[in-house]
Amino acid sequence: MAMTRSTEPVPPSTEASTPGPRLVPTRRVSFEASLQAVPRHFAEDGDLISSHLVAALSSVFPEGEDYFVRCVRHFRSEITEPAFKRQVAGFIGQESVHGREHRAFNERLAQLGYPTRLYDRIAKRALATRYKVASPKSNLAVTAALEHFTATLAEHVLTSEETRDRLGHQAVRELFVWHALEESEHKAVAFDVYRAVGGSERMRIWTMKAIRTSFVVFMTLAVLGSLAGDRSSYRPGALRSSWKRLKDSPMLSRDMWDALREYDRRGFHPDDRDTTGLVDTWRATLFGEEGTLNSKLPGAA
Repeated sequence: MAMTRSTEPVPPSTEASTPGPRLVPTRRVSFEASLQAVPRHFAEDGDLISSHLVAALSSVFPEGEDYFVRCVRHFRSEITEPAFKRQVAGFIGQESVHGREHRAFNERLAQLGYPTRLYDRIAKRALATRYKVASPKSNLAVTAALEHFTATLAEHVLTSEETRDRLGHQAVRELFVWHALEESEHKAVAFDVYRAVGGSERMRIWTMKAIRTSFVVFMTLAVLGSLAGDRSSYRPGALRSSWKRLKDSPMLSRDMWDALREYDRRGFHPDDRDTTGLVDTWRATLFGEEGTLNSKLPGAA
């Protein structure tokens, strides 16, 4: 039976956050040419751990984006509201381009000696297995949870100049700022699909609890494995100084963790955190009349 957004009541405290129309455009950008200039340790001041952390994150994005698309597309025929259908189409388009551009970045990282191809294969097998053995609704719950992860990171990238600076090389900053904008634009789409098809609060919340732990464990192991293959890690004091710097990063702040945990509240909706102004500002900055990334669009001179 065709479905639109769920009419299941939510707690009074979140009624005002019921999502309205949102623009989710698919931009066919290309960063491949500029990414060829990325150096081995591209993070700010050549920081060792930060470079490997960003590389590890990027290495799992393409398969993750493909998984998200499959999970949402499974329910696409059940969405009938025209505006909602356009958002779902935009979500699928944006995530597909994200996967393509991060594959280009990951190929450059592989050339530089990062184990991105290995991590891509691990992510592909793990997500393919989960998609096969879990129910479609459970897979959609994972998508909604991980979308909250990426939306939280995206909001942080867009609001913190220090975090953007720590990304280092200009091409890497541009890639991640564009990605952050689009994650913010579609941050509620998978969540709204989950709600529309009758996903339960219990499954949603417990899925996030499991994801938070497993994601942190996986990323920790991925960064350690990546560092182990880098000769620079064995320079006396290199890891110690890099770790000290990372501990002071706003990315590891309590505020970041608290924002992730907001998802555990019954009746939570991604739009409870209003990022409309932030999105409007960065849309104009990146793709307005004088947008800094207009040159990455098709047909740019």
